Amino acid sequence: MIEPRLLEELIAFRRERDWEQFHNPKDIAISLSIEAAELLEWFQWRQPDEVRQMLDSDKREHLEDEIADVAVYLSYLCHDLGIDLNQVVKSKMAKNAAKYPKERVRGRADKYNEYS
Repeated sequence: MIEPRLLEELIAFRRERDWEQFHNPKDIAISLSIEAAELLEWFQWRQPDEVRQMLDSDKREHLEDEIADVAVYLSYLCHDLGIDLNQVVKSKMAKNAAKYPKERVRGRADKYNEYS
């Protein structure tokens, strides 16, 4: 999760460039999706050993930049909508714990409505 001081820097960065006018929730969500797709593209068609090799190369920085872009847009979205990311993640974990009890799903990849 983005530290409060870093979030303040992100908000100031955006404000100094007068980009808030472009950053409505819809467009931030679209941008978040685009950046997530760019992150996914980094892994596309690559086997796990290829990914490991890329992580040890100068290509790692590109991956880190894509991850940062996703984090920045998610941070903007949460900030602008008044959503506490830490709190909603905790809440979602509690819901997932109820949907996926560890004694029933350990080692399984089934969706919650598919396991017996």
